[in-house]
Amino acid sequence: MNYFLCIAVIFILWFLVSNFNKKKRLKKRSALLYKNWGNLKKDEYFNFFVIGKYFENNAHKEKAYHILSEKSKIDFDIDDIFKFVDRTSSKIGQQYLYFKLRTIGTLKDLLKFDALTTLFQKDKDLSVSCQLELSKLNNNDSYYLEELINDKPLEKPKYLWIVRGLTITAILSIILLFFYPIFSLLLVPVFSANLFFHYKNKYSVAYYLNGVTQLSSALKVSKKLAKNPKIVAHFKDISFIESIKSIQLKTEFIAFEKNVTDEYLFFFWFLAEMIKILFNVEYLIFYSFLDAISKERKSIESLFIFIGEIDAAISTASLKSGGLKICTPTFNNDNELKVTNLKHPLIENCIPNDVFLSQKSMLLTGSNMSGKTTFIRTVTVNSILAQTLNICFADTYAAPFYKIYSSIRITDDLLDNTSYYLQEVLTVKELIDASNDSNPCLFVLDEIFKGTNTIERISGGKAILSYLNKKQHTVLVSTHDIELTDLLVKENYDLYHFSEQIEDNNLFFDHQLKPGKLKTRNAIKILELYKYPAAIIKNAKEIESTYFD
Repeated sequence: MNYFLCIAVIFILWFLVSNFNKKKRLKKRSALLYKNWGNLKKDEYFNFFVIGKYFENNAHKEKAYHILSEKSKIDFDIDDIFKFVDRTSSKIGQQYLYFKLRTIGTLKDLLKFDALTTLFQKDKDLSVSCQLELSKLNNNDSYYLEELINDKPLEKPKYLWIVRGLTITAILSIILLFFYPIFSLLLVPVFSANLFFHYKNKYSVAYYLNGVTQLSSALKVSKKLAKNPKIVAHFKDISFIESIKSIQLKTEFIAFEKNVTDEYLFFFWFLAEMIKILFNVEYLIFYSFLDAISKERKSIESLFIFIGEIDAAISTASLKSGGLKICTPTFNNDNELKVTNLKHPLIENCIPNDVFLSQKSMLLTGSNMSGKTTFIRTVTVNSILAQTLNICFADTYAAPFYKIYSSIRITDDLLDNTSYYLQEVLTVKELIDASNDSNPCLFVLDEIFKGTNTIERISGGKAILSYLNKKQHTVLVSTHDIELTDLLVKENYDLYHFSEQIEDNNLFFDHQLKPGKLKTRNAIKILELYKYPAAIIKNAKEIESTYFD
């Protein structure tokens, strides 16, 4: 009696200590979340191969208003923008936020997301409590839940009937051996055959194991999140929780092996493994599970989106609460782009600029390093954030709801044996094709056709820029070719420029956008400033005065 009493006391003490430590860790984690609210993630490793899996594999993006292409992703440093805006607590939320940043949905969807973001921004306690739950899905295995949604289902083996027959034989052999011990000999070949099929199937089980484990965890997290009526009010339907609960037992059975980390459980695992082999339990349940996964694929994706959208909304709320100058954009149908004190989120101490284009496009001139390429990127990055997260790094932002296309970073494709100029031609052709869209498009080009000679660059560039500048579209183009300013000023292009100055033998850029075309030429002065030989400077000035003045 005293022995059992001691065991009971030890168990109670263990339970109390464990519970105390759990509450202590929870309190510490909660305090850390409050402290980090609004701040960038620290020491985060961003594996974009897995972060981008949901975006790359998702079939629904084909129905989106607009998808930001791989080309535009590179042109606007979207991966770096993602690192800056990402405050998610789960890997599922991280994947969904990346999908959202490159997938422009409808204005209705954007406003719905903003309403959820506002809820979390106004209720920090709710945000932190949700972050505590979402952080349970912050291990790398959670990246693989999307495979249950997007991967092609595994086909059932044609010999499944043999496995079922072996299972029936094993059961009958055990029953009969109580009456006829000789049947115990039949168990040896049956067990050997089942052993073969069991471990042959282990590869298939292992492939799904990470995703299956996280499905079980994600279901538990979603049930906790769904208990809050404020959150549920933002979602039309959460019936997916009940649908997935119907396969929870199979899910946890498949995931059991991965969860066996305690050495004391090894004995039970070994015993369970022997039973699974003898009766092909894992084999048969696994393919029954795959049927259930195929049937509930839509419910699993609804679960993924539910968790992802909550996490992305909390992330955006945290971003908006971080002391940065952020505004809520407005959208118009008048083809007016009007922005005040616009900044690039990745540039420290960025010089703000204003933009106003009314049914016109912009031709931007200036020397290298003056800021013209950075400026057109700044406008576009804010347009992307406006249409995906409903935020802008400016005092005010008003613009059409754009589809965005770009031609900025062009490189030779050595593998395809494509020259720089041909690569430009192919990229710009995509913009030309897109210009036939009746929806407003934002076309962003930097140094059009710089891969060819001056005469054809200017003539071809003028023709293309005139063609793109249709009534509903906006074109932002930067160039060194001053000649384009005279050709395009009559084509509904407003002229702007960036300029540099030389003060006390130092090169100075103010990075301020100025109206009109660039009227100064400082390239030769810069050569002189950096002590090029006098003969070069003299020769250059003579050629300039002879042929270009």
